[in-house]
Amino acid sequence: MGCSRRAISCGCPLVNRCVLIATRKRSMATSLDETIEGLRSSIGSSVRNSMQSTGGGAGGNGMYKRLALAGAALVAAILLVRPTITYIEPGHVGIVINRAGGGVSPQPLGPGFHLRNPLFTAIEQYPTFMQTLVLTRASTEGSENNDEINVNSIEGQPLSLDVSMSFELDGTKVPALYQTFRTTIETISHGFIKQAIRQSLQEVVGQEQIADILGPKKAETVTRTQAALQKRLDPYGISVRQFTLNEFRAPKAVMDAISLKNVMQQQALTAQNELQKNTFQAQGDSIKAAGRAKAILTEAEAQAKANDLLSRSLTGNLVQYEMAKRWNGQMPQVTGGAMPMMQLPGAVKNP
Repeated sequence: MGCSRRAISCGCPLVNRCVLIATRKRSMATSLDETIEGLRSSIGSSVRNSMQSTGGGAGGNGMYKRLALAGAALVAAILLVRPTITYIEPGHVGIVINRAGGGVSPQPLGPGFHLRNPLFTAIEQYPTFMQTLVLTRASTEGSENNDEINVNSIEGQPLSLDVSMSFELDGTKVPALYQTFRTTIETISHGFIKQAIRQSLQEVVGQEQIADILGPKKAETVTRTQAALQKRLDPYGISVRQFTLNEFRAPKAVMDAISLKNVMQQQALTAQNELQKNTFQAQGDSIKAAGRAKAILTEAEAQAKANDLLSRSLTGNLVQYEMAKRWNGQMPQVTGGAMPMMQLPGAVKNP
């Protein structure tokens, strides 16, 4: 593997693993060479003995048979002792399957190189990175098949849903998962996991009305479904990272009724808002009118009080005094020959 002694002395795990693999390969190669050399010697001896006994004549057919048997034995020996290096890709684990009994090793193989005998064992790789399962009616997403989920609401109405789920596999539980289903993760996703999603949705959606699922309880429906789904998948080492309700389809009559209900609710809300607006406006106008009336009353009361005070202060002496104060000494001009009479202040004596 190209690893130096200095690198080995540093205690590098990867280098030590490389050295271990190389050492095993050299040991097995040495054993294989010895086995092959022994078989060659045996074959050579058989050939020589055969040629000596037959004299290279009519017994040639027997020699060829012995050579064929020896060659078959050599190939079988190589297959029995020759190891194979298996590489597990990053983000995967390897499941070791016993070809003889069909059993599965409980210990998975991590990413990297591993030695195995292909005659007795097989390796199945499972991904442990995050995957997304899309279940939809459209053939352009997910698989080419119609994978929509069909459930019933609490009203008994049929519903079809397009959903998606992101999940990861627990590497330590992958052998048990394979032991249970004996197939690929793609087949498990579109079989067992899809059925678990349908059961979880039926458990949650079957308790709610369609209008609530489409409206105020949509987020709650998704959360409850993911929790129920995780409970079903947890024993198999499948962790649900995200669950999404992408599209919701109900019978046309139901959707029309929901739309009409929404329109009526919107109209009622608009009318209520308009009524509140008019009520507030009327209250405002009433307050303004009351304010104006109060202002007018206050002004009238003030004017009345002023007039009362003025009338009380207008005595005869005050009037004559004001007249005399404004007289310019000229007699008023009147029609006729009569002399106007003016009573001066102080001219009238009290009896």
